[in-house]
Amino acid sequence: MPEAFAVDAQMIGVVGALIVLAPIAASACQRVRVPPLVGYLLLGAALRAADDALGFASAPVVDALRLLANLGIVALLFSVGISSRPAALAAKLPDAAPIWLCDVAVSGGLAFAAALALGLGTVGALVCAAAFSATSVGVSVGMWRDAGRLDTSEGELLVDVAELDDVSAMALMALVFALIPELASGGGVPLGVLARELGGFALRFAGFLALCVAFARFGEPRVGAFAARLRRPPERMLVVAGVGFVIASLAGALGFGLAVGAFFAGLVFCRDPAAVRTEASFQDITAFATPFFFVWIGFGVHAGSLGGAAPLALALLAVAAVGKFAGNFAAASFATSPRAAALLAASMIPRAEIAMVVFDQAHVLAPRDVTHELYTAAVLACAATCLLAPALVGPLLARAAR
Repeated sequence: MPEAFAVDAQMIGVVGALIVLAPIAASACQRVRVPPLVGYLLLGAALRAADDALGFASAPVVDALRLLANLGIVALLFSVGISSRPAALAAKLPDAAPIWLCDVAVSGGLAFAAALALGLGTVGALVCAAAFSATSVGVSVGMWRDAGRLDTSEGELLVDVAELDDVSAMALMALVFALIPELASGGGVPLGVLARELGGFALRFAGFLALCVAFARFGEPRVGAFAARLRRPPERMLVVAGVGFVIASLAGALGFGLAVGAFFAGLVFCRDPAAVRTEASFQDITAFATPFFFVWIGFGVHAGSLGGAAPLALALLAVAAVGKFAGNFAAASFATSPRAAALLAASMIPRAEIAMVVFDQAHVLAPRDVTHELYTAAVLACAATCLLAPALVGPLLARAAR
């Protein structure tokens, strides 16, 4: 068989197997009330173990997985953005902002200080701070919905704080990615160089936001009108998704990362009800691509590194859980009862897509600073938060229902 045909067959075979196994893994996790992303991570780790034993993942196969993982990042963060409610959130900002500010300051600050104390260096500390300031409230929202608590004032406050977390995490992610090339170069960075980099980042980010606002006001209605004239829903969905992918690529080219661009692309379209309705069709792309991102994250974990990374993973888990709980509980206690504050704080503990994107991209940008051990420990810690939160939230929801 020609070598090119063999490589193509290998790529399609691996991708096809993952497409079949991903929903099976998700279904198995749901039966035991575990978030599906844990199953995807385990699937990726199993693929890595199989490759270590058999050596079938050639460079083209790895490149194909990386491409699909990037599609998963864009689809996932675009979906997060398009599901947001900026206008409604702005109206509730006075209630949610104090909790959000305390949440980000405590969780990010504790992660930064702990990372320095653990000897992870300035770059590692910044990456940990950006990653652990984020949250993945989707892990907890399903439990709130099942308990009939999502439409209460506490449930709405949870969603509002989580959406603000998403916005700040995107900004911090972009900032850290802009600083990593200078900080990872080794040695001290003169303040003048750092100030220049920060100034350049601010200008680029402001320009990108201005383009997003301009497109939302003048371009998005025309794109929506054009998409509405297309006869079949898949065609309308592909137009919206394609524009979102282009915006994500622009952010990537500017050094902010694909995830940042995808999130703001989703925000651009979330103001248009027609575009939001298109989201139902976009779920097909999301359902196909998102598992590949988590599989890729798991694929980066070697079984031989688990033992060495376990102590660091436990430390990061403690930092992630304590930082989120303390930051949210301290501020929420002034806005609601201690019991409701504890429920909200526990619901904010999970870290998933955004935190993993930060560690994955930082590992690519600065592998000497965000080492394989740190990457593995971070993946383990993030997965553990997704298991810890339901164990805490379930009893608290049951107590709140009494």
